[in-house]
Amino acid sequence: MDETIDWKVEGMSCTNCALSVEKLLKSKGAQNVSVNFIGGEVSFNKPDNTSLLSIEKEINQLGYHVANSSTEVKSQQVKKLFKNHLQRFLFCLIFTIPLWLHMFIHATILMNEWWQLALTIPVFIVGMDFFGKSGWRSLRKGVPNMNVLVAVGAIASFGYSLYGTFSGNPESFMFYETTATIITLVFMGNWLEDRSVQQTRAALNSLVVSQKIQANMIVYGENHEEHILPVDSKSLKTGDLILIKSGEYVPMDCKILSGSASVDESILTGESLPIEKTQGNNLIGSSIVTDGNVKAYVTAVGKETVLQSILKMVKEAQAEKPPMQQLADKISAIFIPTVLGIAVLCFLGNYFVADYSFSTSLLRSVAVLVIACPCAMGLATPAAIAVGLGRAAKHGILFKNARSLEVFKDIRQIVFDKTGTLTTGEFSISNFSVIGNVSEDDFKRIIFSMEKFSNHPIAKTITKNWKTSHTYIWKKIEEIKGIGLKAEDKDGNIFWAASYKKAKGLTPELSHNIYLIKNDLLLGWIDVQDKIRPEVQDVVNQLHRSGLKTILLSGDSEQKCTAIAKQIGIDVFYAEQTPEQKLEKITALNADLPTAMVGDGINDAPALAKATIGISLSDASQIAIQSAQVILMNDGLKSLPLALGLGKHTYSTIKQNLFWAFAYNIVAIPVACFGLLSPSFAALAMGFSDIILGFNSIRLRWKNVS
Repeated sequence: MDETIDWKVEGMSCTNCALSVEKLLKSKGAQNVSVNFIGGEVSFNKPDNTSLLSIEKEINQLGYHVANSSTEVKSQQVKKLFKNHLQRFLFCLIFTIPLWLHMFIHATILMNEWWQLALTIPVFIVGMDFFGKSGWRSLRKGVPNMNVLVAVGAIASFGYSLYGTFSGNPESFMFYETTATIITLVFMGNWLEDRSVQQTRAALNSLVVSQKIQANMIVYGENHEEHILPVDSKSLKTGDLILIKSGEYVPMDCKILSGSASVDESILTGESLPIEKTQGNNLIGSSIVTDGNVKAYVTAVGKETVLQSILKMVKEAQAEKPPMQQLADKISAIFIPTVLGIAVLCFLGNYFVADYSFSTSLLRSVAVLVIACPCAMGLATPAAIAVGLGRAAKHGILFKNARSLEVFKDIRQIVFDKTGTLTTGEFSISNFSVIGNVSEDDFKRIIFSMEKFSNHPIAKTITKNWKTSHTYIWKKIEEIKGIGLKAEDKDGNIFWAASYKKAKGLTPELSHNIYLIKNDLLLGWIDVQDKIRPEVQDVVNQLHRSGLKTILLSGDSEQKCTAIAKQIGIDVFYAEQTPEQKLEKITALNADLPTAMVGDGINDAPALAKATIGISLSDASQIAIQSAQVILMNDGLKSLPLALGLGKHTYSTIKQNLFWAFAYNIVAIPVACFGLLSPSFAALAMGFSDIILGFNSIRLRWKNVS
């Protein structure tokens, strides 16, 4: 089995960076490469013939840094003078400001070529140490990055100025100020860009409890006396007993053994009101006990916890490339060589065709190099996706892939299952009747012995209310989707605990929930009551106001589906549907209009997988969760309008970002080519182009999208 490597790589700021790392890993034989520059996550299958040590070294040589590298690599790393772009910017600014002073102060020394050379050299060295090295290494790896353009522009202006200084005609070749300004302002732009990228992660980062959580572990002495030991939560193991007191964080996922508490789970669900938890309830790690004390045992630690699973799912969704990003990626991959070619043509056209001086032609070509911004195109989609996914996760909405977030824009109709989706799934037995030649106790015992093998909400209700230790032992039992349970005893008798579909022909009363049948003889029936979820009416009304069509698709009887559809105002309903019929109906609806399906049961799984978007609730069956692309964590539908709104607004933000990125480069490059922009202003414009794009993405964090 291939070993999966997960690295944290720092220094990536756009798709072009991610492409460089991805291409390097693939060239080394790595498979299943996934690079998410927004979060810095890099995942791949370890190649057979290449050591991880050599791959780490080459990534570091590209200008990035493997933060969780091995001790060997760390020991070989040279300690750098500057740790980030802010430090480089501030250092360069100290030497660049005096070069700007000649515009305000007319002093001979400020125009002296040797004085300007002395001020420029430190800036040039720092610039080449970063831009030059990174650009050269990216060229060697076959994926030229933006630093190639900055380095070429800075070298051209510095070399031209140096030639003038030593040729005895410095007045015509004084571009030291241009060199220093380009490097300084690009460092400033990179710093601002890094901050933009960090802010796009803010909603996701807020899911991680930054402080070190202490846990109160319960241990017992030789005489069974209880001791409470304070320990680091990271040292906990599955099965450990812990005490959680009022005001404390839940250190890991656990289940309550005794006590009760009010718990704030807003970190995952977005629900600000505390939830009451008692014996047998699960607690999510990193939630807060606002009131009460409980004893619990740890059910999951580390990567197995709910929070870590969610973070992993969101990061994987961020790393995935949705359809709209593919075009931007293709353009980013050829952008640098194209701009280099345009810069050469700009110089040749200005010098030979337009008959401008060598200095003017060079300045214009340098401006072209500096103003071009491949990062804007590479950042347009991931930035919006990251903010959208982060906000969704903060409100208990989990997207398994970025495509789902984008596809929401097309949804025109929402299909709902009934039981457990529109209703609470918390049933109570309202009535039952024993018809056949069997006692009431035997009737209950048979039903319990069968229903304990099912995870259906009705089955859970029956097993909870009619629990007994004297159960039937079945020779064979199976669950038939859309019908019920079929069991065979040791004597060959066939029992059914099934819906009205199996009772047809045995009784005219087909409105009950469960019928118990033995060898085609009806033994009795059970009725259960279920409540409509309190948020359903508001959600359906919001969907209608948004112009979406609502449909009920259920395996329940026509009588019950009619009643619930009428009560909450659903447009269309289809009753008495088997899983196969649900799948056929979703296929037909999809062919008509893009359709989202919301369901929670085993019988909904095929339809969830077939729908344009499958949406499941967090308390749904495992197969339904696996089949869905979107999971609503807060045990209800109230976040469904937010999920739909985030999908549509994220898509519109991506379109705005891509329009800006393409328009900026299409307009800026010709402007620089015709000499309407100096290299200094070009560097400033390039830096701020990413900031504008980043800010537009960050707006999604607080924008009203519902």
